[in-house]
Amino acid sequence: MPHHLVVQAPALPQATLEQLAAACGAAITQRTGPCRARLSPCPDAVTPALSALAAGLGVDIARVADGARFADYGLIVSDMDSTLITIECIDEIADMHGLKPEVAAITERSMQGELDFAQSLVARVALLEGLSEAALERVYLERVRLTRGAETLLAACRAHGVRFMLVSGGFTFFTERLKARLGLDYAYANELEVAGGRLTGRVKGDIVDAAAKRRLLIDTRDALGLAPQQVIAMGDGANDLMMLAEAGLGVAFDAKPVVRAQAAVAINHVGLEGVLGLFDA
Repeated sequence: MPHHLVVQAPALPQATLEQLAAACGAAITQRTGPCRARLSPCPDAVTPALSALAAGLGVDIARVADGARFADYGLIVSDMDSTLITIECIDEIADMHGLKPEVAAITERSMQGELDFAQSLVARVALLEGLSEAALERVYLERVRLTRGAETLLAACRAHGVRFMLVSGGFTFFTERLKARLGLDYAYANELEVAGGRLTGRVKGDIVDAAAKRRLLIDTRDALGLAPQQVIAMGDGANDLMMLAEAGLGVAFDAKPVVRAQAAVAINHVGLEGVLGLFDA
């Protein structure tokens, strides 16, 4: 099947397009918007050298099949922290407890794939013991912000009948509020144990880790009667890799290097509207 190279950036000068076209041997440069273009014919693969050139030019590139449409998908499975929203909730909760540097350091190592996610979550939550449950509400109201382009992507999902599932290694306190606020179809996360209005430092039930994210994707996909090719998954950390690999299209969004290296598409310079920008319609 013929492919083209999608180029996206906050600003896309003609000189940048010409430099990319020359590097990949493209003969046709077609602007499809002020910040988007397609180059063809497309190389057989996006090489490390081409990726490095794009990164240096401040643009996102992706190899996309001709005629691919967003409406052909039926489900998006998204991570929450640093993907649908701009923060890591557990780090901001820890900030309310005066422990953000300690918790954030564990979070970073886990996201880089240096620590087992479940073990790191247990260790981080244990540090939150005794914190008032009211701190969670403060984090939600004062610090949770949607990632740029999130509302555009969600509006397109509603318009085209694409279901949206939030699956997070974070906490139900936040996923349930976002589900209600944004009209999401599904939301799964870990539940913090609370007693007497304070966190106990424990998680209730099974932990939503990489394997659980993958399983939830498969279960929801199968329940909807979708083929694997009809699922988009997006995330930024090592615990998202299994679900990205299971999806027809795996998108590394503002992701750690280990995730960018393995995902089919990496979006680093534009917002979540860049997922829509991959498609003709």
